[in-house]
Amino acid sequence: MDAKIYQSKKFIIFFLLPAFIMMFVFLYYPFFRNIINSFEDIKYLGASATGWNTPVYKNYKHVIDDPKMVIALKNTIIMILVTIIGQVGIALLLALLVSNIKKGAGFFRVVYFFPIVVSATALGLLFNLVFLYVSGDGGGMINQILDATGIVAKENAIDWKAEFPLFTMMTPVVWQYVGFYFIIMLTGLSGIPEDLYEAASIDGATRFQRVKYITLPLLRNSICTCVVLAVTGALKVFDLPWTMFVNGMSNTWLTGTYMYFKTKSNVDYSAAIAVVIVILGVILSFVVNRVFKTNDDYEV
Repeated sequence: MDAKIYQSKKFIIFFLLPAFIMMFVFLYYPFFRNIINSFEDIKYLGASATGWNTPVYKNYKHVIDDPKMVIALKNTIIMILVTIIGQVGIALLLALLVSNIKKGAGFFRVVYFFPIVVSATALGLLFNLVFLYVSGDGGGMINQILDATGIVAKENAIDWKAEFPLFTMMTPVVWQYVGFYFIIMLTGLSGIPEDLYEAASIDGATRFQRVKYITLPLLRNSICTCVVLAVTGALKVFDLPWTMFVNGMSNTWLTGTYMYFKTKSNVDYSAAIAVVIVILGVILSFVVNRVFKTNDDYEV
């Protein structure tokens, strides 16, 4: 058989067609179908549309007027800031520390990445035990530690979900995904030539100066990728918050959890929320890419 057959592109469509079909069936069609659903009157999952809304843009107007949606957007903005600082920031710091370790770096890679492979439902249940509150009984792990150290008596145990709901909800989300961004940062660091650091050291640059003038500029693309993923992930985060706050609370709604909640009684409105989430994700991703736009001077 002629080896040149592998260079022919005549049959490439037969290899690409299954992927295109899968993308159309499970990505593009549901996306555009969801946009249409947002303008129709659909009450329950599985029910057919009874017609177009009157006016047709009713759901999008309700997104602006809905006080719970306003709370969800506000909390999501807070979540975005927390994920950028908490997830990406901590991941960058850990990657810088681990990249300087000569022995045992593999151990830290496994330990930091491990939370991402654990089921979000399991983590939600785990952190429910951590923040558990039982009046007069000391509650979960944190309340027991506070009682054992004499900081807060078990009779005055803190109701974390009622008093600090956003902190209780966002802590496990940040903890779970730090390892994911840590791996991306570490991969970016491995692509920076050691010659640059050696030359900088010879010129008398301190460790901080090497990080500031070499590492961070050359790591810009990796940081940009992590920030985009963190922003879009915060917009649609659902599993962990929903496990910890089933059916939500009046002050803990996120765009993802509120969208899911509305599918139980108002499918067309939840479809409109999903469209808003996509639009916000596209806009914020564009802004992040503009902020982290790579200059020619920083290219390796």
